[in-house]
Amino acid sequence: MKKFLVIGSLAAVMLMTGCSQKGSAVSDSADSKVSGMTSGKDNFSDMDAKSALIRELESQLKSVYFDFDKFNIRADMQPVVDGDAKVLTSAKAKGLTVKIEGNTDEWGTDEYNYALGLKRAVAVRDALVAKGVDQSKTMLISYGESKPVCQEKNKECWAKNRRVDFKLLP
Repeated sequence: MKKFLVIGSLAAVMLMTGCSQKGSAVSDSADSKVSGMTSGKDNFSDMDAKSALIRELESQLKSVYFDFDKFNIRADMQPVVDGDAKVLTSAKAKGLTVKIEGNTDEWGTDEYNYALGLKRAVAVRDALVAKGVDQSKTMLISYGESKPVCQEKNKECWAKNRRVDFKLLP
């Protein structure tokens, strides 16, 4: 019991001593935060402008759709890929990274669908790179069947889920 009292007293003394020394460090950092608030507001406006730019560019990007159990880009989707490449190679998109998201319908095992989603993302990335998109500014992800845009049980709905989507990152 005496050990606990001694240890407890020691801990209390160390806490009090430590806190009195930290007082000036806390106020110094608080002062620097207050003096830097103007630049913080600028950072928020920069972030708002970048977010608005990302939303604008993402609204111009179109999803690329695929046939059942396929990862090659269909002929009717080539103009979509061309348009997406124009957006991604524009001066406005300079400095942004594009996340290429592969998706599948619900048919097949989870492992198969994740692999198929990744193959679709790779196919689109390769097509975009051939059109001038910087490969180092791309990021691939497969969601498999986990992010459906349609959940009805029919062919039209399943076709909407076989796609590649894009997200822009700062």
